[in-house]
Amino acid sequence: MRLMEEDKPTATPAIILMEPQLGENIGAAARAMANFALDDLRLVAPREPWPNDKARAASAGADIVIDKAQVFASLGEAVADLNFLCATTARPRYMVKPVLTPETAIAASVERLKDGQKCGFLFGRERWGLENDAISLCDAVVMAPVNPTFASLNLAQAVLILGYEWRKAQESESLGRHTQFDGLERAGLPHAGRAATKQELYALYEHLERELDASGFLQPPEKRPSMVLNIRNVFARMQATEQEIRTLRGIIASLCRAHRPKPK
Repeated sequence: MRLMEEDKPTATPAIILMEPQLGENIGAAARAMANFALDDLRLVAPREPWPNDKARAASAGADIVIDKAQVFASLGEAVADLNFLCATTARPRYMVKPVLTPETAIAASVERLKDGQKCGFLFGRERWGLENDAISLCDAVVMAPVNPTFASLNLAQAVLILGYEWRKAQESESLGRHTQFDGLERAGLPHAGRAATKQELYALYEHLERELDASGFLQPPEKRPSMVLNIRNVFARMQATEQEIRTLRGIIASLCRAHRPKPK
C-alpha cells in the first residue's frame, strides 16, 4: 500500500559528516544521498577546503546535494536546529542509549518529520568514526547488521544504507521487523508539545555543568569528563520537549538562588 501524498514528510533527514578527511569521500556520500532523494548534507570542519572539486567529481552528477551542502565549525552548530539525532557506529559504546537498526531509525524519523520536527544522522571520520563526546549528544545509536568479524563500512556505504531505508519508507507504511534491539518505542517517538532542539538541550547542559562546577560536584578533575558524559546521557534519554527544558533550567536557577548567600 503506497503512502498517500499528504502523508509523506515534507522534509528529509539531514546527513551530518563529522570532520570528513577527503573530498572524494564527501562526493561519494553525496552520490549515495542523491540515489535515495536525500539532499540535506552538513559538513562539520572538513579537512579540505570547501567547495571542493574532488567532491563534485566523485559525486557523479549529484550537484543538487553538493551545491546545497553547508559547512559548520562545530557539531553543536551543525545540529542546533534538530529535534532528533542518531549516531551511526559499528561498535557498541556501552552508553545507555537505544540501539536501532537503520530501518527502525528511519521509521522513527519519518514519524517525527510528519510531526514537523527535524531529524539527522551523524557519521564519523573515515579512520576512527565518532568519539564518545559526539555520541553523547545523540538520542540513539544506529547499527547495521553487518558481519561482526568485519564490521567497518566506508562513509558512502554507511550513508547509502540509511538512504535505502529512507527510500523504502516512502513506498510502504509497514515494512520491516522488530528485533531485541529494535522497536519504535525504544526510539522515543514524539511527546505532546514541540521536541527540544539540540541547541536548547546544549544550553541546558552548559547551564547545569556551570552550576555543578561552581558547587564542586564535578570533582575530582580527572573524573569530570566521564561524569559529564553520564549526566548528558540521562537528559538525552528523556527526549524532552522545549517546555520541559525551560522547566529544568528554571529548577536549576531556583535551586542556585536559594543556596547563594543573600546580600546584606
